[in-house]
Amino acid sequence: MGKGDKKSGKGKRTIGSYGNTRKRRRDITTEAERKNLAKKEAADKKAKTAAKKAAEKPAEAEEVKKPEAKKAPAKKPAAKKTAAKKTAAKK
Repeated sequence: MGKGDKKSGKGKRTIGSYGNTRKRRRDITTEAERKNLAKKEAADKKAKTAAKKAAEKPAEAEEVKKPEAKKAPAKKPAAKKTAAKKTAAKK
């Protein structure tokens, strides 16, 4: 499958032809397709602006909040005195 092969993608690129292995980009030709594309773009734009506004509001709320006070670390339980019992038992 080389450059001269009309059925391979490489050959079609070399020759400059199109077909199943090298398809063309389809242009939007109908007016209905253009309207649908315009509607989709407008909806995407609205969604982006809504998301942007939603992202800005929590950031402002965080600035207003006061930092929480640090809590003291939990106390460790007292160690048991097992050594004292063993010495008392030996006597």
